[in-house]
Amino acid sequence: MTGAPDASRASRASGAGHRAAPVHARLADVTVQEALAALADPVRMYLVRELAASRDWTRACGSFDVPVGKAALSHHFAALRAAGLVEQRDEGARRVNRLRREEFDARFPGLLELVLRGD
Repeated sequence: MTGAPDASRASRASGAGHRAAPVHARLADVTVQEALAALADPVRMYLVRELAASRDWTRACGSFDVPVGKAALSHHFAALRAAGLVEQRDEGARRVNRLRREEFDARFPGLLELVLRGD
């Protein structure tokens, strides 16, 4: 057989395409109630605080010390994406994260600062 390998095989070999790309919220469509609901969960609050203390794109999903399994952690990240708080991208087999601080602050001025203060 001659020719280039099929695209799906090449994609799998490079580590891409093993899962669907994350879907991110358009912040203009996020309500304050949705943002507050996402932040009300202690695991999600922990994730947001950890991301706030980290440089962008340096924390993989599996690097957080949380008392939940992989499926629950994926659910928490999906809730944070839907609320416009987190952006994710795949780097090989890892999914890395960043807090959308500037964008979120523009949509909800002062809210993230209050949440991160923790008092």
